[in-house]
Amino acid sequence: MTKNNKQIKLSDKTPRRNFIKKAALGAGALSAFGAFGFPNSISESSGQKVEENNLHDLQLKFAGYDFDRVIALTNGKVKVKGCSLSFEKSGIGDTNTNIFIGPQTFDFAEIGLIPFMLAYANDNFRDYTLLPVFPLRVFRHKSVFIRTDRGINKPEDLKGRTIGTPGYSSTSLTWIRGIFQDEYGIDPKDIKWVTSAKDSAAATVGKVSKNEQLVPEGISMVTGPAGMDESELLELGEVDALFHAAEPKAFVKGYPNIGRLFPNYKKVEQAYFSKTGIFPIMHAVAVRKELLEKHPWLDKAIFDAYSEAKKIDFQFLRKLGWAYESLPWFAYEMEETQTLMGKDFWPYGIEANRKALETICRYCYEQGLIKQKVSFEHLFLPASFEFAEE
Repeated sequence: MTKNNKQIKLSDKTPRRNFIKKAALGAGALSAFGAFGFPNSISESSGQKVEENNLHDLQLKFAGYDFDRVIALTNGKVKVKGCSLSFEKSGIGDTNTNIFIGPQTFDFAEIGLIPFMLAYANDNFRDYTLLPVFPLRVFRHKSVFIRTDRGINKPEDLKGRTIGTPGYSSTSLTWIRGIFQDEYGIDPKDIKWVTSAKDSAAATVGKVSKNEQLVPEGISMVTGPAGMDESELLELGEVDALFHAAEPKAFVKGYPNIGRLFPNYKKVEQAYFSKTGIFPIMHAVAVRKELLEKHPWLDKAIFDAYSEAKKIDFQFLRKLGWAYESLPWFAYEMEETQTLMGKDFWPYGIEANRKALETICRYCYEQGLIKQKVSFEHLFLPASFEFAEE
């Protein structure tokens, strides 16, 4: 990395400093997977212990959400070779806190990608490293809500407007701002930002942490009225629009004059993928570096286990998803998605995700969330660049 590009190599020996960032996120696994021996509810997998007696038999604890694509690992159907596992279902904010400034009780865990990047770049965090496994990805055009009585008909109409948010530097907001700058020419400095002290979706996605309120230099930001959440900012006309990972209460309840900027967001998101090839990444998997130094075979074993769990889920979705899911056109949606994005539309590994990873690193730097340009190569275990799914 060169000084001319303001890009430097950060030492892996730098001591860890305090860092915390909760990513607002709501999560839910798909429904019962009886045909594959999956539990009938999320709670059945939490805390379940999986044992495998073999040469290594490491006792490891891991955490995250039990999404459909990882549930075969969390409930023990898939094992990490050479390990006995115990799984703890944990919200992303709690997991981030545990790993960045907490007791670090997890040997590996689902982690927020941008919180990890900010901890690495801003707080010299080096205790864990990433594997190219991505448990959560979300297209974000759906996450822009507007007052429909303010003359906002297209993205460019947001220039000079007032936009609310419960957390400026969250993963979802960073993606949205970056997409709007790349696709519609809207710089974050073109906006008057208002942050709310409360979040109407907190019960669903988790509380917004203090460090999600990181505001870079040059950004116009004010705090909304005391006690008013982000949904009320929009409902009462304090802001023209809202950027939020979750649907605000006012939108869910169908209040008048509140809608999405992109009513047909599916079409817009599909067009975005067709143009860019990017399926935005929210979470990755972090592993304790000290553990990998002692057991260099473990990184591939963990990667393979996540990959196998996803493979089981995809087999189920293709064969029986239409019967187990309540969506009437589930099979059509599955076929349409694979036609557009390929059979493995949720790929793990570096090469299949290079553009998305390069893009989010660029967004963090361009938006002033990190002061030093960091390449994604520094975040991931070097050996994992060779990992590929079968």
